[in-house]
Amino acid sequence: MRFQLTDQQRELQTALRQLLGRRFDGEARRAAVERAVPALDRALWRELGATGFFALRLPEDEGGVGLGLPEAVLAFEEAGRALLPGPLVATHLAAGEVPGAADGSAAVAAVDAGGVVEWLAQADVVRGDATGAVPLRSVDPLTPLHRVPGARGPADPVAVLLTAAEQLGSAVRTCELAAQHARTREQFGRPVGAFQAVQQLCARTLVRVEVARAAVYAAAVTADLVDIAAARLLADDAAVGGARDCLQVHGGMGFTWEAEVHLHLKRAWVRTQRAGVVTESEELLAGDLVAEAA
Repeated sequence: MRFQLTDQQRELQTALRQLLGRRFDGEARRAAVERAVPALDRALWRELGATGFFALRLPEDEGGVGLGLPEAVLAFEEAGRALLPGPLVATHLAAGEVPGAADGSAAVAAVDAGGVVEWLAQADVVRGDATGAVPLRSVDPLTPLHRVPGARGPADPVAVLLTAAEQLGSAVRTCELAAQHARTREQFGRPVGAFQAVQQLCARTLVRVEVARAAVYAAAVTADLVDIAAARLLADDAAVGGARDCLQVHGGMGFTWEAEVHLHLKRAWVRTQRAGVVTESEELLAGDLVAEAA
């Protein structure tokens, strides 16, 4: 299966990357990290709504953009690449059902199947029963978390796929950062990328990215539950493993607040606990493999 993006899809990807590069660049990200309490940028949220980010899959006759799941995956890949904070998936899924979600005038939080809720305190609308929610100390300084005891039920497959798309975008970015650092950082009079150990880390990161990209794009086309589960697992591995390897390439400076590498690792960890937690995808895929073998 070949995945050649259409001109429209490339334009969507480019426009969103330019918007996020202008509105949530490194300086804005550092400012957000330094806040004592994470705050949702309402102006940016409304701007995302105006571009159609949340209403991408909503039919045109309902005020949406009228595009499909592949385009939504591309949009969320860019959001993951930029480390864009906020309850993006929950608000996107609420477009057309919750007033204000489509145009970004409302932020929507959702009680996850695994009981983890992002941005609960700052959401305008909460979908699901959040009774008894308790705040968690989030490893990601840009993602406040609550846990709802006893929350159960299967995750929304679209939420699983969009989470995988964000993980893919994060993996793409850490791959870029690793390669850039390997080319420019020098040790013993040579770029660190000249050393075989660093080359292996960068190559492993790139392989993870390309495998995950193929799986995520394929799942966006087929919308098959098993394909989505496989995409989630591969994207999680690419995001977490790629960030770890990128940190190895950077050395100690990768852990500093000025760098974005450690933020990608922390966000990737948080996403693995979202949308049914990764174990739900593992069980679904394992069940399909057992049934096929039988």
